[in-house]
Amino acid sequence: MDMNLSLNLSILSKELRLILEIMKMKYSDSVDLTKKGMFTDIDWELFLQMSMHHRVYPIIYSKLKIIDPKLVPPYVFQTLNREYKKNTFQMLHLSGEMGQLGKLFNENQIRILFLKGPVIASDIYGDISLRTSKDLDILVPITDLEKVEEIILNFGYVRVGETTLQNEVKWKGYHVAYFNPIKKVLLEVHWRLQPLPLNVPSFNELWERKRVSNITSIPVNMLGEEDLFLYLVSHGARHGWFRLRWLLDIDYMLRKGFHLDQCNALMEKYHIPHIIGQALILSSQLLKSPIKEEMIPLLEGNRSKKLAQNTIFFIREMVPLDIITSTYNYKRYLFSLNTSYLQKTIHIILLFYPNTMDEKTLKLPKSIYFLYFPLRPFLLIWRKRKKMYQLK
Repeated sequence: MDMNLSLNLSILSKELRLILEIMKMKYSDSVDLTKKGMFTDIDWELFLQMSMHHRVYPIIYSKLKIIDPKLVPPYVFQTLNREYKKNTFQMLHLSGEMGQLGKLFNENQIRILFLKGPVIASDIYGDISLRTSKDLDILVPITDLEKVEEIILNFGYVRVGETTLQNEVKWKGYHVAYFNPIKKVLLEVHWRLQPLPLNVPSFNELWERKRVSNITSIPVNMLGEEDLFLYLVSHGARHGWFRLRWLLDIDYMLRKGFHLDQCNALMEKYHIPHIIGQALILSSQLLKSPIKEEMIPLLEGNRSKKLAQNTIFFIREMVPLDIITSTYNYKRYLFSLNTSYLQKTIHIILLFYPNTMDEKTLKLPKSIYFLYFPLRPFLLIWRKRKKMYQLK
């Protein structure tokens, strides 16, 4: 393959480079002398913080445990061990709730697909303890949303967040969150795989290609392999790949033998070849994922490589998602993911569509809610000026 896929990784810290090196190691590897040098002069507190931030500490712990735990200070290994055990209990807890939710919706004749959580941990890694998850995500037909909410509320969940104005939830949003205060489980109910303006398959299309997971006593439905791959790639791209866990998912799927020709028609239909190319470049350059002949057409040209390079900044920055998404760099990057004029137009329209923050800034009677549209730019400026004043 005669093409240059290398990225400028000079801004990555030594701690992050070590994390990447450990992630690349096979469980059968012994650490050679050249790699042992990477374990010297490490800020181990920062190493732990990065492992937690990127949600890769289960993999880091499991590999260090087999390779050579003496390469890190005892307290670092002990911390990783403690967090690994906590995550294992969390995933077992989510698995139990997943089975109950699956049974609940089956009894109510509601079709649901589990998107993330224990089902994909088992599917991709073969072990639910090797991937983290803070919640459960399900996809339902948009026509069943009201019925789904009624069932969930009766099952002990409460809705998180406020009702948005102008029916914003259904067309601008793509999920609603619920929390069970007794079980301490967060559940996100999706009616689209991704928010607008990204193109996504309909629920019925996804249902036709679904698979069944048997990790619980009651079988539950999950995305087909090609849909899962495209979903994870789109999800990672939309978030700027700021967590390495998403990239690790892609790496493991590729190493397990996933063939891109399984989803050629889908990636063209939903206009995401450039996003697939971005994921392949990042995975190959950061985790040494194999590049096969079938992938080469997706890597040609400069667009995917430029998108990949732009995410290195987000991967390096160890900040929460809400801070990243508020930056100019991220907003510019997000716009660059759009392919068609229609997507770009919808993206711009969404920027000017009112939301609950506008309602909090200026209360208007429902009869004149339409005024939020022309007022939105001024309300945005007002909030930014107020925030800047508070920071002084």
